[in-house]
Amino acid sequence: MSTTTTRGVAQPAPAKVSKTRPRRGLRANSTFNFWLFTGPFLIGLVIFVFVPIGWSIWLSFFEARFTVTPSEFVGFDNYKQILTDTNFRNSLVTFTVFAAFIVPATWALSLGLALLVNRLRFMRAFFRSVFFLPTAVSYVAAALIWKMSIFNGVRFGLANTVLGWFGIDNIAWLANPDPPWYWLVIVTVRLWLQSGFYMILFIAALQNIPRELYEAAAIDGAKPGWQTFRHITLPQLRATSTAVILLLLVAAYQAFDEFFNLLGKATWGQPPLVELYKMALGQNQNYGAGSAGAVVLTLLICVVTLLQGKIMGFGRGEESK
Repeated sequence: MSTTTTRGVAQPAPAKVSKTRPRRGLRANSTFNFWLFTGPFLIGLVIFVFVPIGWSIWLSFFEARFTVTPSEFVGFDNYKQILTDTNFRNSLVTFTVFAAFIVPATWALSLGLALLVNRLRFMRAFFRSVFFLPTAVSYVAAALIWKMSIFNGVRFGLANTVLGWFGIDNIAWLANPDPPWYWLVIVTVRLWLQSGFYMILFIAALQNIPRELYEAAAIDGAKPGWQTFRHITLPQLRATSTAVILLLLVAAYQAFDEFFNLLGKATWGQPPLVELYKMALGQNQNYGAGSAGAVVLTLLICVVTLLQGKIMGFGRGEESK
């Protein structure tokens, strides 16, 4: 390498700056790559979500029986019909009872499983997989197993067999609403199906809690157990708990498979989606009223979700905690 001399000191020659060639082709076009990967999902979202929602809203203002093609504009008559329908209002009461059982029970069970699995020193991945596996089971298959094997109402069923060991007579779990034993069947199958998923969410949140907080609490004299759980673990899980409760509420509104397969054609204990299914696809096939009910149910989900998020502070910054 050639050098130049300045005041008797040898100076290295300036290095040649290599010119970087700009990228060409598809890799250089970030906008094209974005639409290439997200385009199919957006198209599917528009076709299978936005278009049906828009069509349902449009159909709710028309008379549509035995066809999804609107025939006569009726204004808000379908909404008046659905809001004055006794079965639909009773289904909202059913949802309230179902949510009062399933939301706190799933939250507590998922958090408890997460705390236990997170404390394991061996086979942690095994137990995490075991509790998560029911999430992959079909709701229909699980409901049929609960109905035909565990709570089938005969003495050969698993539940009645266990009760028989203690001298308790057979219980017709799904035969009649008085006493309402069917709630035990529905709540337990839903708990088994979805607790593993929310357990994974809580485990991820537990692993993000800084260990320094527990060390500082130990130095201050806090005892491990309830004190550290109440003052450190639970506050640190606030955001995750809020998200879990919101997801559970939405899932409770959307309950259909277990009710439909466990209770069948029963006139009691049916959630809103089952009543809307019977209205739109039953003997009368009133798609207009069914669409109006779907719009009402969607608005209820939005209102409850917003209120719940407002009460529990969902979406607030760290400074508001």
